[in-house]
Amino acid sequence: MKSKALRMNKCAILGASGHGKVIAELAELNGFKEIIFFDDRFPELMQLAHWPVKGSTADLLALVQEFDLVVVAIGRNSTRLQKLRLLQQTGAKLDPLVHPHATVSSYAKLGEGSVVMANAVINAFAAVGVGGIINTSATVDHDCVLADGVHISPGAHLAGGVCIGEQSWIGIGAQIKQLILIGNRVVVGAGATVIRDIPDFKTVVGTPAVVISH
Repeated sequence: MKSKALRMNKCAILGASGHGKVIAELAELNGFKEIIFFDDRFPELMQLAHWPVKGSTADLLALVQEFDLVVVAIGRNSTRLQKLRLLQQTGAKLDPLVHPHATVSSYAKLGEGSVVMANAVINAFAAVGVGGIINTSATVDHDCVLADGVHISPGAHLAGGVCIGEQSWIGIGAQIKQLILIGNRVVVGAGATVIRDIPDFKTVVGTPAVVISH
């Protein structure tokens, strides 16, 4: 699946952060010529690297029709999803944004506001929900289903048929065995190996992964 951004020009990014810098470059690689940030720290924050910060969330909500694409660049899953749902109500253009060096099957589905970073792979019949982040060199194998607001961190790998609940976070370098079910708002620690289902609201670490908090 290709990002539609190749036909577009003007991109708004909500969230002027390190993640926002990555999203801005990704938008440029997709052909956007004008990148404008919005952040709730405005007017204290008016610049991110060489990109301007021109307003807050409220300002963006009033201006969404001026932009060919709007991206929420907020790492915290709950906040990112909240902002996206506000933007959905305005008719903002929230097409997925895919790095040119990512591989996304034509049979995969990407939800509104999702981003796919460099060297990530999403295989056939996988589905990523609204506001998903598939980060650098992560892999999502066939028939995986990711609910809204899920973040798959750099170098994490999901085997086939994994299902992940809303707003869960899979840490850097984690591995998840095929057909595993992970609940809502689960945190999988860096480098963990998940071989059993995980209920809602748990944090797991280690190899094999064990629960450390409820």
